[in-house]
Amino acid sequence: MNVTDFEYELPSDLIAQHPPEVRGESRLLVLDRSSEAITHARFRHLPERLRPSDLMVLNDTRVFAARLIGRRVASGGQVECLLLRQLDGDHWEALVHPGRKLRPGSRIEFVARAESLRGSAGPSLQAEILEQRFFGRRVIRLWTEGPESVEAIIDAIGHVPLPPYIKRADALDDRTRYQTVYAGARGSVAAPTAGLHFTDDMLASLERRGVEHASLTLHVGYGTFKPVRVERVEDHEIDPEPFELSSSAASAVNRAMDEGRRVLAVGTTTTRALETAARADGRVMAGRSTTDLFIYPGFEFRVVGALLTNFHLPRSSLLMLVAAFAGRERVLAAYCEAVREQYRFYSYGDAMLIL
Repeated sequence: MNVTDFEYELPSDLIAQHPPEVRGESRLLVLDRSSEAITHARFRHLPERLRPSDLMVLNDTRVFAARLIGRRVASGGQVECLLLRQLDGDHWEALVHPGRKLRPGSRIEFVARAESLRGSAGPSLQAEILEQRFFGRRVIRLWTEGPESVEAIIDAIGHVPLPPYIKRADALDDRTRYQTVYAGARGSVAAPTAGLHFTDDMLASLERRGVEHASLTLHVGYGTFKPVRVERVEDHEIDPEPFELSSSAASAVNRAMDEGRRVLAVGTTTTRALETAARADGRVMAGRSTTDLFIYPGFEFRVVGALLTNFHLPRSSLLMLVAAFAGRERVLAAYCEAVREQYRFYSYGDAMLIL
C-alpha cells in the first residue's frame, strides 16, 4: 500500500488548539462497520451507544511535565529539553535544542520559564549531556542540589508537552485537561487522547449501564508523532513503547471473549497493547512488555471488537490503524463527513466510535 492512500484534506482551522470548555462536551461521530451508517451525537450519549455486556479497556498512563526550559551554564543561552524516557537512575533519553551546541560534557540548569532570564531563583534541575544518539537524541544526567527529588522538581517547573500541531504555549489548565481523569502510573510524554473525553460522571454512568471496564498501562512515547516518511506503508516502523497488563485486566478481557462479549478499546494505544498481548488463540497474557506493533490494513484483530478514538493526522500510523479496523474507504468517507460537519480534530478534538 502507498502512504498517499491515507491522505485527506483538513482545513487548519479544524485542528483543535484548546480542549472543549467543559470536559466531556465533545461531539461523537459513530461509524457502524456492518451497515456503514454514520451518525452524529455528543460524547455524553456514549452509554446508550454501547451494550450493557461490553468490556471497556482504558489506558491509565499519566502524562508528566516532560518539557523543560533552562540555560547553558557556560554561556547562559536558552535551552529546551523534552524528556523522552528514564533509562536508569538519574539517566534520561531526551531531545535538546539547540542540539549542535549541546555536546557531551555540556552543563545545563533547568528552571521555571518565568525565572529563566533571571537565573536560578526557585527550584532548579542540574543536567549534563553524557552521550549523543541518533535523530538528535541525547542521554543526559539529571540531579538536584536541594532536598527535593528530581521527579518533584520536574513536576514543579516542567511544561506540559503539547503536540506539535497545537500552536501555542502550554497553559495552567493543560496540566489537568491534557490528562485523563483516571490517570495513574506516570510515564507518558503524550496523552492517550481518546480518554480525555471521560469524566467521573461518565464512568459512573457507564457502570450503571452495565458496561464493565478494565485498565492497562502503556506509556506513550514521542514516536506517536513520528511521521511516516516512507512511500510504502509496509516499510514504516513503530518506536517501541512499554506497557503492562495486570492479571485482573487480562482475566477480564479473556472472560469477556469467552462469553462472546465485545471488547471496546479506548484509544489506539490500548488497541496496540491488547493486540500485542494476544496469543495465537486470541487470549491475552498478563505481564510487562514492549510493543512496536504496527497495525495497518490487512491486520487480523484478535481482541478488539469496538474502538473509541479521536481523529488522526493524514498519512499517520494512527490513521492506518483505524483504517485497518474499519476499512480504509469507510474511514476516509467518515473523515470527509467530519470535515463537512466541522468536527474538531486531533488531541483536543472530537471523538469517533467505531462499532
